[in-house]
Amino acid sequence: MIRTLLATTDGRILSGDEALIERWRQEAGSRLWIDLQGEPRETERRLLEQFDSHPLAIDDAHRERHPPKIEEFENHTLIIYRGISSFDAKLNYEPQQMAFFLGEDFLISLHPGSADSIERLFAHDGGPLLQESPEHVALRIMYASAGYYLNSLLEFETEISDLEDELQLAGNDGLMRRIVAYKSRLVKMRRLFNYHKGITQELIAYDYRHLPRENPATLHAINDVFERFERLHSLTQMYYDICGDLVDGYLSISSHQLNTTMRILTVITAVFVPLTFLAGIYGMNFAHMPELGYRYAYFVVLVVMLAIGIGLLWVFRRKKWL
Repeated sequence: MIRTLLATTDGRILSGDEALIERWRQEAGSRLWIDLQGEPRETERRLLEQFDSHPLAIDDAHRERHPPKIEEFENHTLIIYRGISSFDAKLNYEPQQMAFFLGEDFLISLHPGSADSIERLFAHDGGPLLQESPEHVALRIMYASAGYYLNSLLEFETEISDLEDELQLAGNDGLMRRIVAYKSRLVKMRRLFNYHKGITQELIAYDYRHLPRENPATLHAINDVFERFERLHSLTQMYYDICGDLVDGYLSISSHQLNTTMRILTVITAVFVPLTFLAGIYGMNFAHMPELGYRYAYFVVLVVMLAIGIGLLWVFRRKKWL
C-alpha cells in the first residue's frame, strides 16, 4: 500500500496516492510524506531511487533484522528502528523493522505491516506535523511507538508484583519457568532499547542536516524521544533485576526447605542408629550371651532403647534442631 500526505504552501493538507508526488515536485516549499506498507522491494527501490536515495541506504532498509541505526547521506538521512506490531502485559511482542528516508521537504517511511503509530498520525496529527517539518513526523512516530512499549511495560509491573506474591505463598517450578521466560524476553527488549537510546543520543550529540538541533522545536522533540527510550531501557533493566531477585529468592527458599527436610531426616537417623546398634548386638546368635538367660532382659532392652530415643529427641530440641 502506497499512500501520501501533502502539506501545501497555502496551508492545505491533502491525502492520496502516488499522484501527489508530481504535485509536490511542481510546488516549491510543499512537504510530502510517503508511507509504504508491505510493498514489494522492487516497487520500494523504484520509488526511493526517484528521490535520489543512496543505494547503500536502500540495501540497509531492505535487510531483515538490521540493527537500529542512523546514517546521513547527501540528499537524506536514514533512520532504521524497530517498531511494534503487537505487545501485551506479559511481554509477548512482535517487533517490525521500520525505515525512514528523511529529506529537507520529504519523508518516506517503510514498514512491512500495520503500525499503530503511523495509522494515528495519518488519521489525525500527521498533517499539522508535516507542515512544521518532515523530521517532526518521524520523531513523533518514534515517540508514539515508544509509548506503546511503555504502556505495556507499566502493565507488566502488576504482573511481576502478582508473581512475587505467588512465589512467596506457593512457589513451584511452573512459576520459575514463567520468570525465566520473562527474563529472556527482557534481555531482548533491553538490547533493543539500548540501540534506540543510542540513536537518540547521536541525534542530541551530532547536528544532522535533516534534523537540525538549532531548531528549538526539533531539539525538544529529540529530547522527548530520548527520554522515553531511556526510560524504557531503565525499566527493562529494573524488571530484569527483579526477575533475577525472584529466581534467587525461590532458590533460597527451596534450599532452606531442603535443609529443613535433611535436618529432620538426620535427626531420625541419629535416633535410630543406637537403637539399630542394640538390636544388632542382641540379634547375634551366640550361645553364651548372659543377658539372654535373664527373665526380664527383653523388657530391659526395650526400656533402654526407649530412653535413648527420648533422650536424643530432648537433646535435639534443646539445641533447636527440631
